[in-house]
Amino acid sequence: MTVSTEPDRFASELRRWRTRRRFSQLDLAIRADTTQRHLSFLEQGRSRPGRAMVVRLAESLELSLRERNGLLLAAGFAPVYAESRLDAPELSPVREALERILDGHLPYPAVVVRPYGELVAANAAFGVLGEGVAPALLEPPVNVLRLALHPEGMARRVVNLAEWGRHITGSLREQAVRSPDPGLDAFIAELDGYLPDLEPPAEHLGFSVPLRLRAPEGELRLITTLTSFATAVDVTLSELRLEAFLPADEATAKILGRRGAAAAGPG
Repeated sequence: MTVSTEPDRFASELRRWRTRRRFSQLDLAIRADTTQRHLSFLEQGRSRPGRAMVVRLAESLELSLRERNGLLLAAGFAPVYAESRLDAPELSPVREALERILDGHLPYPAVVVRPYGELVAANAAFGVLGEGVAPALLEPPVNVLRLALHPEGMARRVVNLAEWGRHITGSLREQAVRSPDPGLDAFIAELDGYLPDLEPPAEHLGFSVPLRLRAPEGELRLITTLTSFATAVDVTLSELRLEAFLPADEATAKILGRRGAAAAGPG
């Protein structure tokens, strides 16, 4: 199945992505198992690619599934990768698996987010992060990155806000380099506006920037892990990220353990 497209759109998109990835024509040709000559003709609009070639080029360029669909559309082909609603029946096993993972991570906080921090789900320990924040920041759709750095959010409880906040915005900038998006640029600028100046030297564990969070029981020190569905072939699923917080010291583990026990009640 094909769809109509502007003749030179695929050529310009292919050049744009190759340049963005900093590949030479030869580099990309080798990765995509084609010839530099053929790739040059594609970028000049002198040849039209088949659907299989577009998919191969998109994979070689390490595009996201959403971006691969975009390249297919530019070449005049229908998208290959489905984009299901998260509440769709076909994603029911995914939702159940995520719920088990979230519950299994207790008593430590864990969240599932869409791109740029939109909250999809959280476990019962999420309250550790949301204590004392402005109610407006918890109104759907919640953005956990804005919640983290906003002056009326977690920021007033974060001991190392300048350092930890720049860890967040630095990761977003890396995404913006790989996948340019004016909306993401604006979001990064917003988050940057919330951050104080960074005072060197930065204090960290040597392998990770911890979140140092004030709590009534004392300071919590947390590190995070990110998990994604590496083999996903659905756009929605491929964009989900599970962020799990882990105690960086024994004191934090004990505080969160006591909180978890109290929340669970007797029995």
